[in-house]
Amino acid sequence: MKDDALTATEAILESISDGVFTVDREWRITSFNRAAEEITGVERGEAIGRRCSEVFRSSRCGSACPLAQTFATGKPLIGISAYIIDAAGDRIPISISTALLCDEQGRVTGGVETFRDLSEVETLRQELAGKRRIGELTSRSPLMQRVFEVLPAIAASPSTVLILGETGTGKELAARTIHNLSPRREGPFIAVNCGALPDTLLESELFGYKAGAFTGAAKDKPGRFALARGGTIFLDEIGEVSPALQARLLRVLQERTYEPLGAIRSEAADVRILVATNRELGELTRKGEFREDLYYRINVARIELPPLRRRKEDIPLLTNQFIQRFNSLWQRNVPGIAAEALSLLMAHDWPGNIRELENAIEHAFILCGEDNIDLRHLPEALRTRGAATTKPEAALMPSAAHDILDAEAIRVALERNAFNRQAAARTLGIHKTTLFRRMKKLGMALPKRDGRSRPEE
Repeated sequence: MKDDALTATEAILESISDGVFTVDREWRITSFNRAAEEITGVERGEAIGRRCSEVFRSSRCGSACPLAQTFATGKPLIGISAYIIDAAGDRIPISISTALLCDEQGRVTGGVETFRDLSEVETLRQELAGKRRIGELTSRSPLMQRVFEVLPAIAASPSTVLILGETGTGKELAARTIHNLSPRREGPFIAVNCGALPDTLLESELFGYKAGAFTGAAKDKPGRFALARGGTIFLDEIGEVSPALQARLLRVLQERTYEPLGAIRSEAADVRILVATNRELGELTRKGEFREDLYYRINVARIELPPLRRRKEDIPLLTNQFIQRFNSLWQRNVPGIAAEALSLLMAHDWPGNIRELENAIEHAFILCGEDNIDLRHLPEALRTRGAATTKPEAALMPSAAHDILDAEAIRVALERNAFNRQAAARTLGIHKTTLFRRMKKLGMALPKRDGRSRPEE
């Protein structure tokens, strides 16, 4: 009778689409079902007897292992997001659930882990993300969507492009995106900050020089225009360039040639030129501080990047992007950001724009360890300004910004936890019933899948 029950259990495990394996107290695999073979690409005979970390190569192996946490606490875990590297070396996104195995006397003999392949969910998520992403730029703001609409056409043309925006709005990212979408994408992308060098050095930096052009010029040095040949050169802070150098740049744009310092013949400028500034060039032209003919030459195609304070709906999206980036760079597993901390980010005006937000998240990474980013992890200056600008009545009356925060934070938490509502609530630092109330208030429908049940065929 006992053998019949065991056979039935094995048949069930073989028939389900979730991978299932068990381990003993030494972390050695004792069973490995058919779905586990298919998802990992590892045959059962090769897996059994080996330590699970040798088979799975999971992002959660080590201190963040869910099964180790279950052994330590005795509590099962459900819907933990992770990824594994399969036998072919591919990265497979999965969700993990764990439980203990006990004998008839209730003694723990091992553990069981089930994992679900989320590749199709991840593909769908990327398709949806593609609608709010182009190149290295990410946004769901209507203001940025207008920029996204024209970028492909601008990138396909050979025209000079003027990129406008405050410091930290992502002008170089926009330039890189134009380059990567252009016919010159296989060529180099060379960026030059024109405001960082004095005029004499900037001229030699851009155009290069020949040996003997001045004292100390022992050999030829190619300039940035030469290094960018066949690709794109990006001249940032073009509004800081002196009138004398403006004249030389005008010649490059008009004749597509330039002369290195000390040269006796011109060289072809086989480059696409992109320029950017945070200054109002039209006003500088009226004051005589910027050449009018150069202004019209560079103002052929124009892109204006809005400041972060005008696209606050992007703050949760950008925050999540920075968390993913720093997790990858620092080999960490920070799950996300608490709702209260994200609310503070939403309330800030960000004079430093996206660069300031990125610095705030990097500061939080230094302090948060493997936990959610909380209020105490954010820069003190940010927390102080947030406290000073918060009115008492604002705490009693939810704002539109807070509604945007909750909707985006909830959506990100659900996606991150494979639509498991309890796990999403845990990520947000709230109870599951509180999550339901917030979703109802915001008019958000509950996901059709709960992250535990198998999706309908």
